[in-house]
Amino acid sequence: MITADMTIASVMKLDPEVAPVFMSYGMHCLYCPHASAESLAEASRVHGIDVNELVKALNTYFDSKK
Repeated sequence: MITADMTIASVMKLDPEVAPVFMSYGMHCLYCPHASAESLAEASRVHGIDVNELVKALNTYFDSKK
């Protein structure tokens, strides 16, 4: 389960094919230093994204892989 306190890098390590979900929210720096340092909540705030929507989309992606 993906949570708002996880980093982009930690989610990407679970499955690099999740990248299009991030890209659809305008998050293109998936391997930049901030991806390892900021939580999804922090990154969402910077990008003007609702973190709950992002987390829901990420969890939907991972649920579809089961």
